[in-house]
Amino acid sequence: MFEPSNLLLYIPLFPLIGAIIAALLGGSPLRKLAALPVILGTIASFNVVLALLAKLPADTHSLRNNAITWFAAGPVQVNLSLAADPLTLTFLLVITFIGALIVLFSIGYMSHDTAYARFFAVVGLFLAAMCLLVLGDNFLVMFAGWEGVGVCSYMLIGYWYAKPSAAAAARKAFLVTRLGDVGLILGIALLWSLSNYSIEYSKVFTAENLEQIKNNHPHLLALSCLLILCGAVGKSAQFPLYVWLPDAMEGPTPVSALIHAATMVTAGVYLLARCSPLFALAEGVQLIVATLGGITALLAAFIAITQQDLKRVLAYSTVSQLGYMFMALGCVGVVPAQIAATAAVFHVFTHAFFKAVLFLSAGSVMHAMGDVIDMRKFGGLRKVLPQTHLAFLCGAAALAGLPLLSGFWSKDMILESLIEATGGSFPLMYWLLFLVGILTAGLTAFYTFRAYFRTFHGPEIIPAEAGDHAHESPAIMTLPLMVLAFGAVFAGLIVEAFGGNFSHFLGETPVFQLADEGEPIHHHTNWFLILGSVAVAVSGVYFAYVLYGQGGTVKAAPYARRWSMLYEASRNKLYVDEIYNLIFVVPFNLLAQACRGLESLLYDVVRLIATLPKYVADLFQPMQNGLVQFYGLSMVMGVVAFIGYLILWAGK
Repeated sequence: MFEPSNLLLYIPLFPLIGAIIAALLGGSPLRKLAALPVILGTIASFNVVLALLAKLPADTHSLRNNAITWFAAGPVQVNLSLAADPLTLTFLLVITFIGALIVLFSIGYMSHDTAYARFFAVVGLFLAAMCLLVLGDNFLVMFAGWEGVGVCSYMLIGYWYAKPSAAAAARKAFLVTRLGDVGLILGIALLWSLSNYSIEYSKVFTAENLEQIKNNHPHLLALSCLLILCGAVGKSAQFPLYVWLPDAMEGPTPVSALIHAATMVTAGVYLLARCSPLFALAEGVQLIVATLGGITALLAAFIAITQQDLKRVLAYSTVSQLGYMFMALGCVGVVPAQIAATAAVFHVFTHAFFKAVLFLSAGSVMHAMGDVIDMRKFGGLRKVLPQTHLAFLCGAAALAGLPLLSGFWSKDMILESLIEATGGSFPLMYWLLFLVGILTAGLTAFYTFRAYFRTFHGPEIIPAEAGDHAHESPAIMTLPLMVLAFGAVFAGLIVEAFGGNFSHFLGETPVFQLADEGEPIHHHTNWFLILGSVAVAVSGVYFAYVLYGQGGTVKAAPYARRWSMLYEASRNKLYVDEIYNLIFVVPFNLLAQACRGLESLLYDVVRLIATLPKYVADLFQPMQNGLVQFYGLSMVMGVVAFIGYLILWAGK
């Protein structure tokens, strides 16, 4: 009899097979077909996800597949098991659907690259690792996917490894995220010891186990949450470990879209959502989660308002929006997970559409402008790139949270969660975080439309690198843009306004219901919040239009001079990289050089000790020459020396 749970194996398997085939094609005359197996594998996985949505049991809302026993040691047994519930399937929809569109766009964007097959092989592996991450039914399988995503991101960010800035960015991303991963693996180990040596979700996330940990080890419970949070902070680029994500723009633009919209950076959000029953028991830790999210959201938005690189504006936007998601996740425990965690995951869903279309539109601009991405070097492109212009406008409006677009629905759910959280133990802090959310919303609308107006409005400016024939991207690149633009506009409206029951579907995730202890959930729309949020978003767009509506920076320049200190702080990214360089990089480089010098000194000392007997032997070797006359002379000299010593001793 066919079991729907068997389908779970195919979701990561199809992109993996596609990646292997693409890699094998790399050295053959068919290397230009390397994208085909990857895109077919991703589409096949998407269809499997759709089939699982229809097959999800109505009673348990989950499917589980125990494939094999991975390893066993005494009483400890770890299964290579996969599972799917509404939370998993939501992430898989984003990964496979958005991923397939990005791969399709990449066919045109990467067509002239010399390592075409290598690119698609790593992208396929990246998608397979992310699928494994969200499908894993225990912490170890999840961690395998987690590290797989990290390695693939290193290879993709540093794809053009001959370029020093790309190699440095890849190294930075790998090392910074590893800092968080150390905390994550320690947190998993601690939770394993607290949960009767089990890392299976089905055993860790039970009411009995969580109650036992809370009653017997409340401090260790909080510590395990903090350590797991470290991993999420690193992977989802939260303060203070967000510095790797803007530099990740050194990779090809489709990689930026993939990392920011469909895969890597949402992994931390998934981890916290999956662990929501655990975090719900540690209200103090949840305040830290929300506070880190608020700091990240505001700081990244502040930095984005002055950046000149179009992709970096979008990169800081991603950091800021991830901060929004963390603020929502930090409300779980005070606010039901079926509201707060659902709001965060819903924002992942909508953010994937509008951020993917924005990044791919930026890639289309680069494609037409000869790889120029500095907004000071081009402008007025709406007639040159009409389809790209429309797609970017749809994504910008959704990111700004304009009414009825996808970002509008999910952003307001997060703000509502923050208001509800003021009824907990830290009302003042959550009110402050709510104000941070409102201020960030205004800044988001401003910097998004600043980028839009500077790129597509004002006098037409074409850089010399574009040549004489700047034109719209080919259909294979504009088709994904149109599909994503449609999603950016209508995704939230379809699932929320027209009876999509998305929030209800996501709220049926077993870990969310466990976190809420089975309490019925009542959600009421806050119309005052909605009107206020819309007013803030429209105000941000209006100010962007006033200052940049005609393109260029003529109207904005006087304000930059008037607020020069703030402007310079924003333009220089709050000097965070310089501070980190001074505090961490320089001292560790000096320590490394000192260790290298010490190592060299120790090596020389050991060599001296090893060679000293040889030198002594070489010194006395001429005395052993086999001549009897020499030996006789030596004996006479020895006797004379001995007699001389006796005479001197007797004289004293």
